[in-house]
Amino acid sequence: MPSRTTGGTGPVATTKTAPHDNAEREDTEAGGGAEEDRRLDSPLLLTLLLLTAVMFQDPIRGALAAPVMQSWMTVFVAVMVQALPFLVLGVLLSAAIAVFVPPSFFARALPKHPALAVPVAGAAGAVLPGCECASVPVAGALVRRGVTPAAALAFLLSAPAINPIVLTATAVAFPGNPEMVLARFVASLLVACSMGWLWHRLGRADWLRPPERTSYEGQGRGAAFWGSVRHDVTHAGGFLVIGAMAAATLKAMVPADWLGLAAGHPVLSVLVLAVLAVLLSLCSEADAFVAASLTQFSLTARLTFLVVGPMIDLKLFAMQAGTFGRAFALRFAPATFALAVAVSALTGTVLL
Repeated sequence: MPSRTTGGTGPVATTKTAPHDNAEREDTEAGGGAEEDRRLDSPLLLTLLLLTAVMFQDPIRGALAAPVMQSWMTVFVAVMVQALPFLVLGVLLSAAIAVFVPPSFFARALPKHPALAVPVAGAAGAVLPGCECASVPVAGALVRRGVTPAAALAFLLSAPAINPIVLTATAVAFPGNPEMVLARFVASLLVACSMGWLWHRLGRADWLRPPERTSYEGQGRGAAFWGSVRHDVTHAGGFLVIGAMAAATLKAMVPADWLGLAAGHPVLSVLVLAVLAVLLSLCSEADAFVAASLTQFSLTARLTFLVVGPMIDLKLFAMQAGTFGRAFALRFAPATFALAVAVSALTGTVLL
């Protein structure tokens, strides 16, 4: 007996742990089965959705043929087509900053004091040949790399409005009014720097949620780069779709004759075009041609349209909320709108 007790230690221990192992195996198998069930749900739901669409294809076709729906789809597709190339550009730049640019670079490139870093970052926005969709992920990457939020936000606002492509498009759209180029540059840079300084002075850390990023430590630079690209495309692209849908919905519901009634009032015309810039959510490379077509409005009102649009519109609000948090967007967007309207109206009065 003693020898059996001593020699049977292993079998005894195995016997005691076997039920636990079996339970774990059963849980694993049950979990795997549940995961398989969940994976089977998606094709089933897609099949049901397609069957429903086939069954009700006549009513759906009739609804899509309505003028309102055609207008909605036109605006939605236009916003997406305009924005997606520059969103991809911004995502690529964001990934390059996150993977290839060391944090020490920004410490050397920007002044250490945030108040001085704001105008430098605002002026640096002139080198990004993209629109507002590109600036959001790049600003998020700057914050992740340790750049002070005030400077990153100044870059976010200035880059879509003062880069060479936008200014060239403005000059082409207003051939008889070259002063519009200078007015747009001055007003946009003033708003961007002012918002950066305002955030540095009044902003709180708990209002700004740092953009999350999956850790790519231990991976090669190529794998980390494409992992970052996939993350940002999925994240920012979803909010872009939401913003484009909201812009299309509101554009289809705004009567066109309202614009004619507002154009005759100097103050109301500025406010109407500011609100219209938010609702239309145009790309900053294309908004100058839309503004040039609104000939019933004054140059100052059209300048407001050009300054407000690249800084705050529906898709931008959705993307900013998704990148920096809803608490940030609910405070930053209204302040940007009010300041952009005031500065552009004052700049238009002086320069135009």
